[in-house]
Formats: sequence, structure tokens, C-alpha cells
Amino acid sequence: MHGRLCDGDWVVSPTTGNVIYEPVTPSRRFRLAGVGVHVYTASGTVLAFLVVVAALDGNAIRALWLSLAALVIDGSDGMLARRLRVKETIPQFDGARLDDIVDYITYVFAPVILLWTGGYLPRGLLGEVLAALPLLASSYQFCRVDAKTDDHYFLGFPSYWNVIAFYAIVVGLTPTTIGAILVVCSLLVFVPVKYIYPSRTTTLRRTNLALAAGWLVTYAVLLAQMPHPTRLALALSVAYVGYYMGASVYLTLRHRHRPGRDDSGTEGVVEMPKLSPVAGSGD
Repeated sequence: MHGRLCDGDWVVSPTTGNVIYEPVTPSRRFRLAGVGVHVYTASGTVLAFLVVVAALDGNAIRALWLSLAALVIDGSDGMLARRLRVKETIPQFDGARLDDIVDYITYVFAPVILLWTGGYLPRGLLGEVLAALPLLASSYQFCRVDAKTDDHYFLGFPSYWNVIAFYAIVVGLTPTTIGAILVVCSLLVFVPVKYIYPSRTTTLRRTNLALAAGWLVTYAVLLAQMPHPTRLALALSVAYVGYYMGASVYLTLRHRHRPGRDDSGTEGVVEMPKLSPVAGSGD
């Protein structure tokens, strides 16, 4: 038995019955596209730098616009990478590590700088300790091998410190309130709740993608309305956060009560046998 699988061939071994995948050398066009995806991901580091510059200049709104651009890149680069199969076209480059580096800088470090330089945290030693909590908690989370689960969830609060910084500035939260939120969310990093990964969690995937896109729109609308955002835009924005948190907790509890159930909607589908790479081809 013989067949074609995108940029490679697969055959069924007559002795073992295993499907053996024999990849072909990717075209130059595919390799260049893969490089482009990695550059696209890496551009998040430049945006993070510009966020820090804007924060130091005292321009919080500009910093939030740049953070929005970083969110758009982070929300789309993974889908592009999977579509172009960059792991196969550029196997010597670890795109997942690059993504983690960019995410830590854009989701954790730059937002904390923004909160600190803008005076959104308590003054003195207390403020310094509160600023350190997200940095330390996320350092732990980013090094967990199960931070992203096999069924495509985030395990523990997924370091959305940029989102917290956004609401702190747009809503005008007090330093005490922001400090309390930082403490609670830092603790939630260690609580094994499975949070929805909008672009990958299979359960309600289309709904999650649509709502996440809508939230990004409300983000832009609120920034455009600053310094006087409308209650409607703010309510719609916060409603998504409530949905996200509530749905994540609900799905976590449901999975615990029914651990053997597949929520992806693929029950009964016969899967193709796992591909066995030919000798010498690597993983």
C-alpha cells in the first residue's frame, strides 16, 4: 500500500504493518516561508522593547497599542507555523523555544515594567515585591513541561499579565487593587486549572476563536476611546474575561469527573496509525 502525505510519501510495511513515513526534502519556497514565520514570531521581541520604551516615556496608551500588536502576532504565528509545517521544513530550529522567549518578554516582563514605571503599583518595597511576583511565578510556569497539556490547554494561570496591565490602565484601578490581583494570579499559576488555549483547545474551538477575536476588537475600541471608554465596550470586554475564566474552570471540573471522555468531537473516528519515521530520519 502506498500513498502521498503532503510533502512526503507513506508506505505500509509488509512485515510489521506500521505506516512508515518517508519525508522528501522541502522546497526552497517552503523553507523561506518557515523562516518568515520565525521572523514574524521574533518580531514580538521588538514590540516588547517598544512597549518598554513607551512605558519609560510615560505613554501608557502607546504601550498598550504595541501590546495589542504583540497579541495579534502571538495569536496567529502558531497557526501559520502548523500550516506551513515549519518543524519539518526547518527541523534544526526550535520554534517552540523562540515562542516561549517572546511570550515571556511580551506577556510578563514588559507589562510589569509598564505597571511599575506608570505608578500603578504601591510605592517602595511593597511595590517591588508585588512586581517580582509575576516575574518569578511565570519563570516557574514557562519551565514546566506540562504548562501546555497534551489536550491543548494551559495548566495554571497562563501569565496574562499584559491583560491585567491593560485593565489596570483602562479602568484606572488603584495600586492596592492591582497589587491584590497580582498576588491572586501569581498563586493561580500553581493551581492545576486547565485554561482554554483559544487557538488550539478543540472543545468549542470556533466559539473560543470568535470570542477571542471579538475581545481583541474591544481592546482596540477601548484604547481608541481613552481616556473616556464607554461602559458598553468595557462591559463587552470584561464579559469575555468572565466567560474565559468560567469556561476554563467548568471544563477542568468536567474533565476530572469524566477523565476518559474525549471532548474534541472526534468520538468514533478511526485514526490513522502513528507514523514511524524511517531509520536515520530523526524525530
